[in-house]
Amino acid sequence: MIRRFKLSEMSMDDILCRNILAERDVDAAVDAILENVRENGDSALRDYAERFDHATLSELEVSKSELDLAVERIDPAFLETLQLARNHIWEFHRHQLHENFVITGEHGSVMGQRYQPIERVGLYVPGGTARYPSTVLMDAIPAKIAGVSELVIATPPAPDGSVPDAILAAARVAGVDRIFKMGGAQAIAALVYGTESVPKVDKVVGPGNIFVETAKRKVFGLVAIDMIAGPSEILVLADEGCDARCVAADLLSQAEHDKLATAVLVTTSSRLADEVAQELERQIPLLPRAEIARASIDTNGKIILCDSLTEAIRASNIIAPEHLELCVEDPFGILDSIRNAGSIFLGRNVPEALGDYLAGPNHTLPTSGTARFSSPLSVDDFVKKSSFLYYSKEALESVAQHVARFARQEGLEGHARSIESRFKEV
Repeated sequence: MIRRFKLSEMSMDDILCRNILAERDVDAAVDAILENVRENGDSALRDYAERFDHATLSELEVSKSELDLAVERIDPAFLETLQLARNHIWEFHRHQLHENFVITGEHGSVMGQRYQPIERVGLYVPGGTARYPSTVLMDAIPAKIAGVSELVIATPPAPDGSVPDAILAAARVAGVDRIFKMGGAQAIAALVYGTESVPKVDKVVGPGNIFVETAKRKVFGLVAIDMIAGPSEILVLADEGCDARCVAADLLSQAEHDKLATAVLVTTSSRLADEVAQELERQIPLLPRAEIARASIDTNGKIILCDSLTEAIRASNIIAPEHLELCVEDPFGILDSIRNAGSIFLGRNVPEALGDYLAGPNHTLPTSGTARFSSPLSVDDFVKKSSFLYYSKEALESVAQHVARFARQEGLEGHARSIESRFKEV
C-alpha cells in the first residue's frame, strides 16, 4: 500500500528519500569485468554472454542479414509508428543545434567558437526485464542531428543469440551504423577499451542497471558519458479536478519499470489522495508486471498532501523529479515556478508515456534529484566546441603590457616574457 504524508509534518530527509539500496560488492565486480575485457577482448565478451545472457555467440556483431530479416518480420504498423516517432524526435531536437560565431575586435583581432560533432559514440540499450526500442530513437537521433560519424549500439542478446526485432528495426530507422550483442558492464568496457570486434568510442550514452551505471562512472575521463542514471521516477502534481483513475495509471507507468522506481503524488486534495490510493490497489493486479509495480509502490511510492498549490510546487522543486506531470487547471500559470525537473508534462491530457515514445522531447533524463543541476539528453551531448583566437602584431602590442602585468601578478615570468619577446629582447 502506498504511504501517505502531510508535507508540514515531513523532514527534508523524508521528502528526498528514495530508498534506493545499493547492492554490495558492485564496485569490485565491475572492476573485475572492466579489467577482464580490457585484457581479453572478444573472448571475455563471449564468456560473459554465456554466463549472464545464457547465449553462445559465434559473432558479436549483428550482421546485415540479421538486420534485414528483423525489418522484414516487424509488424508494418509498428514500423510506421517508429517512423512517426523518429520524425517527431528529429523535429524537436533539430532546434537544439548551435551556430558558430566570430567576433572581430580592434587592431585586427579575431576570436570565435566552433562546434564539431564527437566522432564515434556508443549507445547502450538495456535488456533484462524489458526491451526499449524507444531508447534507440532517443539516443541515436540527437547524435545523427549533431553529425556524429559512427553510432555503435550495445545491447544484451537473448539466449538464442538474437536481438529483438523491434530494437533492430528502431536502429535501422534511426540510422545506427553498427550493433553489438553485449550487455552489462562488459559492454561499457568493450566500448571504452575496444576489442578485436568492437571499436573504441569517444562517448557512451544510455541508461542501464547498477552495473552499467557503475561502469560508466568508473570509465569517465577515458571517455565522456551522458549521466549516471538511477531508477525511473515520476511526480504527479495534481489538484482537486483530476481523475484518480488516470493519476494512478500515470504513477504505475513508471512503477512498472523497476522495483526501485519512485512514484509520487503531490496534491492539495485529501479526496484525490484517498481515491488514488484505492485506484492503485485496484490497478496493480491488472498489470502484467504487477510484482514489479507492487514492490515499487510499497517501497518508494508516496502521496504527499499539501495545504496549498505553492506548498505543492515547493515539494516538487525539492524532489527534483525525472518526470513531472502538472495535472492542474492552469499548468502554464505555474510553469515558471518549476525550478527542478527533467521533463515537464503540462495538463491533464499529457501522460508521461507520451513523452517516452512519440512526442519529441528526449526521454533520457536526469534522475535521483540531479535535475537540480543537469539536463535531458540533447544534441549538446554529441558535440564539442573549440574557441579560436587571432591577433595581429598591432593588436597584441596594444595589450602586451596588460598581459605581462597579469602574468607577473601570478608569479609566471615566462608567460610575461613570451608576450614581450615579440617586441624586445628578453
